[in-house]
Amino acid sequence: MEFDFESENLEFKQEYTPTIKKEVIAFANTSGGIIYVGVDKKGNLYPVEDVDGTIQKITNAIRDSILPDLTYLIKYEVKDKRIIEMTVSEGTKKPYFLADKGLTPSGVYVRQGTSSAPASHDLIRKMIKMSDGDKYENERSLNQELTLMETASEFVKNEIPFEENNMITLGLKTNDRLFTNLGFLFSDQCSFTVKVAVFKGTRDHSKMEFKTREEFKGSIFKQFYETSVLLKALNNLPAKIVGFKRVERYDYPPEAIREALLNAVIHRDYSVDASIMIKIYDDCMEFISIGGLVPGISEKDLFRGISVPRNKKLAEIFLRLDYIEAYGTGLRKVRELYENYEFDPKIEISPNVFGIVLPNLNYMKNLIPELNLQHKAILEYLKSNEFINNKTIQNLLSIKQSMAYNVIKEMKELNLIKDGKTRGKYVLNV
Repeated sequence: MEFDFESENLEFKQEYTPTIKKEVIAFANTSGGIIYVGVDKKGNLYPVEDVDGTIQKITNAIRDSILPDLTYLIKYEVKDKRIIEMTVSEGTKKPYFLADKGLTPSGVYVRQGTSSAPASHDLIRKMIKMSDGDKYENERSLNQELTLMETASEFVKNEIPFEENNMITLGLKTNDRLFTNLGFLFSDQCSFTVKVAVFKGTRDHSKMEFKTREEFKGSIFKQFYETSVLLKALNNLPAKIVGFKRVERYDYPPEAIREALLNAVIHRDYSVDASIMIKIYDDCMEFISIGGLVPGISEKDLFRGISVPRNKKLAEIFLRLDYIEAYGTGLRKVRELYENYEFDPKIEISPNVFGIVLPNLNYMKNLIPELNLQHKAILEYLKSNEFINNKTIQNLLSIKQSMAYNVIKEMKELNLIKDGKTRGKYVLNV
């Protein structure tokens, strides 16, 4: 039996050594190839003395040290009785890697010319996308050294099993028992964060001077809980006496804060390494998350209960643990919570950013002037009439001309009415 020189698809090993695992990984990650054990780099034969024992060593090393499992990609044949031929097929679950090194250049190899070389980080990510698809949550996590203590605690609290098989079913792990990016998000090692900043001034007139700021890390359950606690503490509940009654109202409906935060956590684009931002001003609270609308969804659809989750499996876990009631109800609920107030929440969308702005009800209420009975009577009249003049005001309020002018002046200063197109006529300032 004669051998040519090594090539991109051909590797010679004089004898078995543990480094053969790198060659196997490289062939599986590239276009396949053949490894001969018992042949040196020049093609000279060095027959293997214990063929069966050597094949067993190779098989054990590959089975115990490489992920995902690729033993089914390898066929063994014995040539001239003592030369082992290993045919490695190209794999479909790339990248294959050394289990103890993980999805890093020191664990992932590809074939370059006649040698096996470490894959770059970019190439590793590209292989993951090609194998797992474009859905971030379905891709294998680059970090496989994960713990899910916080998430396990949440499942136990809800009396839901959280064994490895359950993790596979939920999508936290692949069928090969590797952590997915979804598993990474729910892990204690999650690198995404939520940042909260409180600024002096209003949103449109802030000099971006901080009152306070916080950043929350860890599993997204932990981030959600800790952020919720802070936002609850920042949601003031001032009281005022109206008549003989003490009236209290939160700056923001507490459920609106919860729904806006859930929307940011569940629907953001985690393929982009950026934090969820929550900015609090005197007049509003703003939630900003990366990722515009999912293709096929319009802004109007958001309030019709139509939902196409960007992170479907993530949303399903939050649904299963009763964090959300149903798909597509969150933003509709936010709007309903503001129905009985004078100001509405805003949705602000760009191609890459999704924002929800909640008005501070107590701040905005202070902008509404206290109306006396005369003002109310004039405004009520203007609801059904195009204009009003001094004479009509005298008759309506049973006052003299000079007093009517004073009332007109007050209402113009309060921006309740303005001069009409015809001199001496006044219309609603809308």
